[in-house]
Amino acid sequence: MAKDWSHLVANMSNLLAPSMAKDHPNLPVIKEEGCYYFGVDGKKYLDFTSGIATTNVGHRHPKVVQAIKDGADQLGHGPSGVIIYESILTLAERLGKILPGNLDCFFFANSGTEAIEGAIKLAKHVTKRPYIVSFMGCFHGRSMGALSVTTSKSKYRKFLQPTGSYQVPYANTADCPNGLDPETYVVEQLEKDFARLFNHQVTPEEVAAVIVEPVLGEGGYIIPPKAWLKKVREICDKNGILLIFDEVQTGFGRTGEWFAAQTFDVTPDIMAIAKGIANGLPLSATVASKELMQQWPLGSHGTTFGGNPIACSAAMAVLDVIEEEGLLENTKKVGAYAVEKLQQLKEKHAFIGEIRAVGLMIGIEIINPATKEPDGDALFRILDLTLENGVLFYFCGNQSEVIRMIPPLNVTTEQIDDGLEMLDRALSTYAEEQSVFV
Repeated sequence: MAKDWSHLVANMSNLLAPSMAKDHPNLPVIKEEGCYYFGVDGKKYLDFTSGIATTNVGHRHPKVVQAIKDGADQLGHGPSGVIIYESILTLAERLGKILPGNLDCFFFANSGTEAIEGAIKLAKHVTKRPYIVSFMGCFHGRSMGALSVTTSKSKYRKFLQPTGSYQVPYANTADCPNGLDPETYVVEQLEKDFARLFNHQVTPEEVAAVIVEPVLGEGGYIIPPKAWLKKVREICDKNGILLIFDEVQTGFGRTGEWFAAQTFDVTPDIMAIAKGIANGLPLSATVASKELMQQWPLGSHGTTFGGNPIACSAAMAVLDVIEEEGLLENTKKVGAYAVEKLQQLKEKHAFIGEIRAVGLMIGIEIINPATKEPDGDALFRILDLTLENGVLFYFCGNQSEVIRMIPPLNVTTEQIDDGLEMLDRALSTYAEEQSVFV
């Protein structure tokens, strides 16, 4: 019989800090398996969040579970500055073979934020330049260094305004005036924005790095044209600035390739990877070439828990599963199928605005049908209704107006059908509640 811990849930707001104790929906669960959570209410929930793009090979994949068990039989903790162990070295060797370009040297940490911190420190140390340029709407973490380049929501920076960074607008083809080519427009705007930045706020000689999410994550799942990211690379090269890709959310198959850098055919100088790397165990890495990393001397950065041996074993199992089960191809195939089905739902429901997708990284904009403006209030009600129907989604966007659909990469078309049928019912119920019939 399952343990009754309802009293703990009822007392959650007293036990956990408000900043973490109540997100949406805070579903109490007792087990996870594949593409499903099992709630304390006895219901099974289809999970279209993957633990926020983390359990890319599904919850508790048998090969990952076995790797964790086998790893725990050998080493539970291994401070890599004191001892060294096979799993961290083999993982580094294997990752170097799937990362783009010459990104083959690693500093392992525990979280995406730590990987970003490492990337910023590495860039500043190597270039001896003080400033970082980031893009408005990007999310890179909430520790002070990462927060200095995070602008997805102003509340994250409230009372904590950091220094040492400048921001320029992210690509948004929706801003393109009628009659102009959207791709050309955003590239030209990027050039103007950087020219304005360099002319009025900071000289390029002072900029250590430009950091960018190749797909805007929490900012609303905005997908830039390839030409825009290529222009970012070109501006960096022209001015001796390092380019950092934040692939914390886009990595490990989420976009249909190992990394979004390969999807967009742009190779950065430094990359931050995390989330899907170990399918839920704390692990991340700051990645660069050997030539760059060798300029980061002993003692300039460190970790106690980074590169935990059990997490490294789990990460190698993740690589095995993605390769052996053909999950990159499945991501492309099932992702395209999901978009096709969502376009059909868009024709049926006026609350759906843009569908933004690359691989199984899918954003569903929720709008007010009368004004066509983003509607965060509607989104949260719709998420409540989808959960009642048995499927878990998440949210993103500056106004929390985008449903984030990020199922495991081994999701099936049948599960996509099930989840979108539940979304369909939720949208219909919401329309009835609003007395809007479409």
